[in-house]
Amino acid sequence: MPALEQMKILDLTQYEAGTSCTQLLAWMGANVVKVEQIGVGDPGRHTEPGRGDSLYFLSFNANKRSLAINLRTEEGRKLFLEMLPRFDVVVENFSLGTMEKFSLGYDVLKAHNPRIIYATVKGFGTYGPYAAYKCYDMVAQAFGGAFSLTGMPDGPPLRPGPTMGDTGTGMLAALGILGAYIQRQQTDEGQKVEISMQEAVANLIRCGLSHRERSGNPVPRRGNRTLAPVDLYPCAPGGPNDYIYIMPSNTRMLDTLWSAIDRPELAMDERYRTPKFRAEHGDEIHEIVAAWTRQRTKYEAMEALGAAGVPAGAVLDSGDLLSDPHMQAREMIVTVEHPERGAWEFIGPPVHMEKSHVAVTHAPLLGQHSLEVLQQELSLSQEQLDGLIARGIIGAQKVSKPRETAAADD
Repeated sequence: MPALEQMKILDLTQYEAGTSCTQLLAWMGANVVKVEQIGVGDPGRHTEPGRGDSLYFLSFNANKRSLAINLRTEEGRKLFLEMLPRFDVVVENFSLGTMEKFSLGYDVLKAHNPRIIYATVKGFGTYGPYAAYKCYDMVAQAFGGAFSLTGMPDGPPLRPGPTMGDTGTGMLAALGILGAYIQRQQTDEGQKVEISMQEAVANLIRCGLSHRERSGNPVPRRGNRTLAPVDLYPCAPGGPNDYIYIMPSNTRMLDTLWSAIDRPELAMDERYRTPKFRAEHGDEIHEIVAAWTRQRTKYEAMEALGAAGVPAGAVLDSGDLLSDPHMQAREMIVTVEHPERGAWEFIGPPVHMEKSHVAVTHAPLLGQHSLEVLQQELSLSQEQLDGLIARGIIGAQKVSKPRETAAADD
């Protein structure tokens, strides 16, 4: 039985910060209905002009159903409110005030369903000096402190690779929804769950903030090195991602590293015995280790060090990840058939639950499930549905057979 089989969600999210939240809940079994504007849908669908739904959209909307509805009309709004008592959660990440423009703000939804859990994701929250400012992932990462930690010591701040401002926020939003859902089982009352992208990023770098409290100074950019020999090292054959990150965190691991790279005598070298001395000799330590890693591929180096007990990770690029035998063995690489784009691979659910298995399904076409959802939730007849389509209140789309050439085109 899927863990969240009983949870029903009206998902008004777009792009990534909200969609990653609802996808994670869908991967745990929640019934997620993605409510999209008729004819347009989630703007994330259109990041690859001329190619139909983008891979960006497909990556964050698996396991959902799409209901295309015109919430700008009184009739569309009425349909939404009629469905509301049958659902547990509403999630949105529109700009501040958008739900109120639809006359679907929290006060309205709560009046129609006091048990509703209303989750709102905003760049800077719903109050405070910057609440009305628009935000994207990297804006949140800059203002949340992540840029300041990223880069070389003598260089400018750099954009981090992971979308912590978006997906990091989405994961925390999902956690907040689960907390409210559990509390509602005890109180029978819904509540508002709010999360700010800036605050989510700040939470993810809170170790750096504690450093500020201790030293009185901001955390400096350190590049890849912290305390030698913790650093990034080049590997054979010298490609752009032929590197390994090695991180011995205590004396035992350090001694193991020296043995693993065939330099056991360095364990007794006074120059490297204390953190202070290693900081003073960081460059020469780096060259000692690099001389060993340059003779091996990143996989060979990782296997040798990992087997010896030294924490080390090869730098995998996107292609490496999709073909990695460990990721494959753990069923993290999922292949799905999409009606328009054919078979494609992507990273699947990261949460493994022994007694809750949910098969991964493709992201929906815009309006793919409009008729199905309205028939199930409101028992509308075919005649009523046809009338809604004719009046431009809902959109519906049938699924065709996937293009056989899609995988090669992509």
